[in-house]
Amino acid sequence: MTLALTAARLPSTGPTSGLAQTLVVLASLGTAADPLWGAAARALPADVRVVAIDLPGHGRSRSPWEAPGAATTVAELADAVLEAIDSTLDVERFAVAGDSIGGAIALQLALDYPERITRAGVLCSGAQLGDPGAWEERAELVESAGTPTQIIGSAQRWFAPGFIASHPETTAALLHSLQNADRFAYAALCRALAEFDLRGRLDDVAVPVLAVAGAQDQPAPPENLSLIADGVQDGTFVELPDVAHLAPAEAPTRVAQLLCRFVLDGDARAGEPTGGGAESGAATAIPLAGAPAAPDRSGGQGGDPDGAPDAGGQPVRTSAGLANLTREQVREEGMRVRREVLSDAHVERAEAAADDFTRDFQDLISRYAWGEIWTRPGLDRRMRSAVTLTAMVAGSHHDELAMHVRAALRNGLTRDEIKEILLQCAIYCSVPSANTAFAIASRVLAEGDAHEGQGSQPGPADPPRPASEAGPHRG
Repeated sequence: MTLALTAARLPSTGPTSGLAQTLVVLASLGTAADPLWGAAARALPADVRVVAIDLPGHGRSRSPWEAPGAATTVAELADAVLEAIDSTLDVERFAVAGDSIGGAIALQLALDYPERITRAGVLCSGAQLGDPGAWEERAELVESAGTPTQIIGSAQRWFAPGFIASHPETTAALLHSLQNADRFAYAALCRALAEFDLRGRLDDVAVPVLAVAGAQDQPAPPENLSLIADGVQDGTFVELPDVAHLAPAEAPTRVAQLLCRFVLDGDARAGEPTGGGAESGAATAIPLAGAPAAPDRSGGQGGDPDGAPDAGGQPVRTSAGLANLTREQVREEGMRVRREVLSDAHVERAEAAADDFTRDFQDLISRYAWGEIWTRPGLDRRMRSAVTLTAMVAGSHHDELAMHVRAALRNGLTRDEIKEILLQCAIYCSVPSANTAFAIASRVLAEGDAHEGQGSQPGPADPPRPASEAGPHRG
């Protein structure tokens, strides 16, 4: 049986760093990659390419199983991750980080494919997880009654005390992804965990491994991660206070800091304190210089960044968006996001068409629409595109709708998702409005098909626009 997993780019919107590496992130059992890793990805430098891969039957990945008794192994899942990367990216070596079963897969990749993996981050996981009998019992229950049976227990296990109350949007998104997970795929992953055990092979792992534990994690207590860090040839252990089982969602800023300093930057540990005089070859504890003592609880979806300025007074992202920026820096950040969403070609056309009469309006768009609103971390770009499409339909802004259909595709919305948004608009805006919107979207999608047929690569500049869209005020 072939495990075909879906890879998708997650926006990384932090200040550029010169790292320019590829990071593959893997989700935990019952979660989709977007709600688990989205906030941490946004906190990473913009020049880091973050690629999320959903587990079978989770998020964007389809389930290959349609009947009880489904089973797979962590080694097979690791192979499927590599196949997904090779089928979508032109990259020979990459860093990988995963939470829970995603961490187990990351560890398996580090063991089986050291020539492909630069560094591995294993979060809230272990070289062996749980009791095999308990995993089989859970698999049988979910096969017969579905993943909603796991909502209450998972809510208790996944989050540290107080997180659900302080971050309702994040927890709701994660629990919704659990409810939507395919029951047979979930059961197969339970069986994979039942037989997973790399404790006897840790000393064969030569790839540097960062092992991150949540101090409140019950399914994967800190000793699980300490065992990994001590057992591999080059291991580093970090324990995060006030974090349970989903560290990327509970503490996205701190997780992003750790990934930058260890997993992505090959020289990150040079000169770092070793946390208690660890012996050569033993696990190293990395202190979080500049990180907040309190958990990521204050404001913003997903406990996004804490708002403290970074070293050197560089622009910082907070729960309200960007702080410590001058007017020109806001414009530059807005132009960067505007180009990422609308394409370089679109923005260059708009800028070239600007004249003395419209130039101030172009500046307004770049600073306020793109520099102030689209940079806010409270919604990911997929959600912002969904909201924008709805607003364009409701306001009968047909030319802008065509532009934002293209933008929605660039932001990761699928054609089926765009269709569902327009169907929703038919009910809440009007059927005539949706009828026009479907005609516009169909034309835009057909243009995309034509360009793909001419050999365009994914995420190209948008195709030439009709005259009605060519005004200098657009986008």
